[in-house]
Amino acid sequence: MSKTNFYFIVAAIFITTLILVGPSVIKAETDPAGTNTGTVKDVPAAKQGEPTLTEIADAVGHNRIATNIIWTLLAGFLVMFMQAGFAMVETGFTRAKNVAHTMGMNFLVYAIGMIGFWMCGFAFMFGGVGSISALGGTPGLANEISVNLFGKTFGLIGGSGFFLNNSVYDVGVFALFLFQMVFMDTTATIPTGAMAERWKFSSFIFFAFFISMFVYPVFGNWVWGGGWLAQLGVNFGLGHGHVDFAGSSVVHLVGGVAALAGAIVLGPRIGKYNKNGSPNAIPGHNIPMAITGTFILAFGWFGFNAGSTLAASDLRLAVAATNTMIASGAGALAATLYMMWRYGKPDPSMMANGMLAGLVAITAPCAFVNSISSFFIGAVAGVLVIIAVFYIDQKLKIDDPVGAVAVHGVNGLWGIIALGLFADGTYGDGWNGVAGTVRGLFYGDASQLIAQTIGAVACIAFVFPVMYGFFKLQDKLFGIRVNRKDEIEGLDIPEMGVKGYDESAPSSVQYSPLIHEMQ
Repeated sequence: MSKTNFYFIVAAIFITTLILVGPSVIKAETDPAGTNTGTVKDVPAAKQGEPTLTEIADAVGHNRIATNIIWTLLAGFLVMFMQAGFAMVETGFTRAKNVAHTMGMNFLVYAIGMIGFWMCGFAFMFGGVGSISALGGTPGLANEISVNLFGKTFGLIGGSGFFLNNSVYDVGVFALFLFQMVFMDTTATIPTGAMAERWKFSSFIFFAFFISMFVYPVFGNWVWGGGWLAQLGVNFGLGHGHVDFAGSSVVHLVGGVAALAGAIVLGPRIGKYNKNGSPNAIPGHNIPMAITGTFILAFGWFGFNAGSTLAASDLRLAVAATNTMIASGAGALAATLYMMWRYGKPDPSMMANGMLAGLVAITAPCAFVNSISSFFIGAVAGVLVIIAVFYIDQKLKIDDPVGAVAVHGVNGLWGIIALGLFADGTYGDGWNGVAGTVRGLFYGDASQLIAQTIGAVACIAFVFPVMYGFFKLQDKLFGIRVNRKDEIEGLDIPEMGVKGYDESAPSSVQYSPLIHEMQ
């Protein structure tokens, strides 16, 4: 082999390695077709007669970003399918007379949330995020509205990307939108379970727009859009700021707190509580449906957590996925054993909620902890969800048909605190602009736990009064609860115009103008 060929091969390997492990080039211009995304334009000029050096570098860079975008989209598709899981869990845990109503909310929240997020939610959340190199850069997302206090900058809300307009007409931006939209939809779905069986469908529609356009995006900006919670580390030396890898706080705590506010304003279902305050069990009509839905959610959760790398080239996704699996199993097992010890029977509904609680709790720390910590986090969640369900039901007298507040709210809170305790310092170098890896209290950084706690308090302090006020205003203006007669007989015909389980076709024709008109 000649020296010239040898030097050429070494140079090609060196440049290719830099491209594979180094940051992607950030582009100032948009690229709606994706043909220029991921190329390397600052590769040292090749010698005369060797033009293939740049061509190779461009191809490798383009393929790297293409792989990341494909991974992000596939993960987003998995998360989208979680909507079917939520629909089945919530419908299975409620009564047969309300099947069409509960399914209808879970279906339409996807469409409404998507449109609301497209209109302004995405812009408020990510309009100032800057460039995400794993997606080839995200041009146009560079307007963060902030205030300066005490010589520090506090990001409050994004200000670019409304309607995915031409200034953000770029493959990286569009990939980010799809992935983040299905995350938002999970948040919007959570209250439909806690408020099921007595919520006016018209009120639900207003809610779906409100949470997708304003409430979720604002808190999301504070954590994932470069806002003030993300900057607690840079500004005040509190660890890496509030860290939430895949959404224990941004997605689940926000949804759980919103569900709590809505359930309080709505009040309990008729017959739920006796005059002396003692609760009556109102069992769901289809446990197999709920269990199947739980499996669908567990499957989609791999996209939720591992997909949050936004990069197939970030091999930490294997750790995130495995930790997710372990925590889900630990949650289900712990819930089962606790129910058998405490009440003598395992109760399939609590088995399912135990698995979901484990998944919620591991969502924030999945990329930052080891497998033993994951098992512990999931096991604690499996017991915690049962304690929370009975406390909310029996002590607080808040009627939550599916246990949404306990699963998502309580264990979303546990998940972000768990990160502040168990992050082991093997991942996260440079997270939120802070040098070094993410470490929790048990691995030498108590300030990370403080940042996690501040994020939790901020979430509750923001979401609860806003959502409580929103539901109260709705209730005062046009009412958010169905009338007593419809609630007793079932919401399918009066609210939806069709029965979920149509045992009597003539009655559907008689009461449904839609079916009557079709005939």
